[in-house]
Amino acid sequence: MAKVVTMGEIMLRLSTPNNEKFIQADEFDVNYGGGEANVAVSLANYGHEADFVTAVPANPIGDCAVAALRKYNVGTKHIARSGERLGIYFLETGSAMRASNVVYDRAHSSISTATPDEFDFDEIFKDADWFHFTGITPAVSDAAIELTEAALKAAKKAGVTVSVDLNFRKKLWSSEKAQRVMTNFMQYVDVCIGNEEDAEKVLGFKAAETDVTKGELNLAGYEDIFNQMCDKFGFKYVISSLRQSYSASNNGWSACIMDGKTREFYHSKTYSVTPIVDRVGGGDSFAAGCICGLLDGKDMQGALEYAVAASALKHTIPGDFNLVTRADVENLAGGDGSGRVQR
Repeated sequence: MAKVVTMGEIMLRLSTPNNEKFIQADEFDVNYGGGEANVAVSLANYGHEADFVTAVPANPIGDCAVAALRKYNVGTKHIARSGERLGIYFLETGSAMRASNVVYDRAHSSISTATPDEFDFDEIFKDADWFHFTGITPAVSDAAIELTEAALKAAKKAGVTVSVDLNFRKKLWSSEKAQRVMTNFMQYVDVCIGNEEDAEKVLGFKAAETDVTKGELNLAGYEDIFNQMCDKFGFKYVISSLRQSYSASNNGWSACIMDGKTREFYHSKTYSVTPIVDRVGGGDSFAAGCICGLLDGKDMQGALEYAVAASALKHTIPGDFNLVTRADVENLAGGDGSGRVQR
């Protein structure tokens, strides 16, 4: 199995139970999660060696976040203990036509104030095969931009394959700043993952005649922007999840991939995901599935089908983490979506 390093922020998640609105809630369900942490958990569940790099405060809440990762066999030895607080996000889970809502409370969190000298990147990337980050981490602060670039330079120096999930978050930074920062980072990236909004807001590419709010997709538009992205950045693969959002409870879910060298383009099968239990972490489970499939030596079609099946399953699981096994994913990818009780 391969060694994968991910780096980002792990947060305390406080979500309203039973689809309640914030104003109704008298209590919150507690979970821990965050983009790159979610990817690490998935990959550890699939049997890969997954190490997570972050900073958390040296207090009991920081301890809880680390324990949540250790529970799922994620390596935590490179987690720095620094800063004043763990970031928090509040989640109000939507239903039917009512959208979910996220409120961030992550200013001045440990990762947002961490500096490169807190991490021994030469040691972190020793014997590593893959490094994964997202556009969320550099969005949290200017210090995190510096930290992310230091990690990217060290990963490339070590000959590690680098993937990014573009993950635009309008509540964290503007599209203009995202494009300035992330366009520079693309020089280090081999595999680019995102969706249609990410491609537009983070890198300036827009898929023509596609409106996910209407459940409309134009695959030719994706093929066009994938070609442009490969031309500009020389990616080995460009991959996009495709969410047809009919409502907060009912989505169509598929994906597409392009080989940057041959320009072969493939669209996966489409899953009807309804009712959705929890869509948070769906993109992260997709990214992890792509990484796992490619590390396992699957061709791009096989890797994509594995990723789409994994992320479709994530929509059925509460919390940020995708707690499915290889067998679960392979059964669904192989066509068993019956949901029959396993006895």
